[in-house]
Amino acid sequence: MHARVLRYLDEVVRRGSIRQAALHLHVAATAINRQILDLEAELGAPMFERIQRRLVLTPLGEMVVAHARQTLREHDALRARIAEFQDARRGMVTVAVTAGLAGAWMPALVHDFRQRHPGIVVRVADLPVDGIARAVEQGDADLGLAYDLPANAGFRIVAGSDWRIGAVVAPGHPLAAQSSALLAECAGYPLLLPAPTLSLRALIDTAFAQAALEIAPVVESTSIGLLQRLAAAGSGVALLNPLDVMEARARGAVVFVPLRDAGLPRQTLQLVARARGLMSAAATQMAEAMTAAMASLAERPA
Repeated sequence: MHARVLRYLDEVVRRGSIRQAALHLHVAATAINRQILDLEAELGAPMFERIQRRLVLTPLGEMVVAHARQTLREHDALRARIAEFQDARRGMVTVAVTAGLAGAWMPALVHDFRQRHPGIVVRVADLPVDGIARAVEQGDADLGLAYDLPANAGFRIVAGSDWRIGAVVAPGHPLAAQSSALLAECAGYPLLLPAPTLSLRALIDTAFAQAALEIAPVVESTSIGLLQRLAAAGSGVALLNPLDVMEARARGAVVFVPLRDAGLPRQTLQLVARARGLMSAAATQMAEAMTAAMASLAERPA
């Protein structure tokens, strides 16, 4: 807090005179002299003796200078730590995501982010959609990522992208050889569907209703991972979006076949942050990484 007077004192000792210290620091000699006089008055004893036109430390002055230099070193270290935080070399970011995204998309993203920012601690919480919105709004999470988030004055949309629904099947399934499929074709096989509580199910129900088809799922689940693994095992056709099965597709466990029905609704993936206040440097870096990844994925063919 007294960095100025301590630096003045240190420089006077190094240069041997107030005049030389003033020239080096580019300040008025009278300003340095006043600071030192005030400090001596506060201490109740002189810190310097004049010997042959040079300032020489008294025993008290030596103690004060040793303290000043230690304080300046600690001050410089503190400023360095603050700079590291501000430029995101250090810090922490918390991201709230749905369980499906936590298992399918976030592992690769977090790995790449940590490679570039090894000093940042990343926390990922998998929550239901309403929990994600609440965590961001209340400040428990810096960022939220989910599909079809309801409008909320407590957060703002940082980035978004729309994703088409498709049939997820095992590599040997009859639909796997097709470039696209119709809902009517999928309905001819056992259906593995998200539970009615998930936003994706509402889109699927709407799509079947528009196609005048009845839904008769053999499995319903809130776990996207379970549906994906059942499809990989050949239990039926899961209706999901490509992000849900990105990792499984990469290792050849499943095939994603886009649906081509007219007017088929899409899922909207949104990255959100609190509406008020500034994000930390670490959160800003993560938001930029997630936004870039979303844009890159959106450009790929389904």
